[in-house]
Amino acid sequence: MEINILFKIAAVGIVVTIMGQILKHSGRDEQAFLVSLCGLMIVLFWILPYIYDLFETVKKLFSL
Repeated sequence: MEINILFKIAAVGIVVTIMGQILKHSGRDEQAFLVSLCGLMIVLFWILPYIYDLFETVKKLFSL
């Protein structure tokens, strides 16, 4: 796994946290939830190929 993906995930986490706190303190809880959900979806799309590779490796390992 590349180290760059970890830095990207950390950056998205920091940005989402800051934006979520700003939106919550301004009374926009719904938008804060949507920002958190979008951040989660972005990170999931980034790590999806790695999860697929993991399952393929386990499948080959056990010859399923």
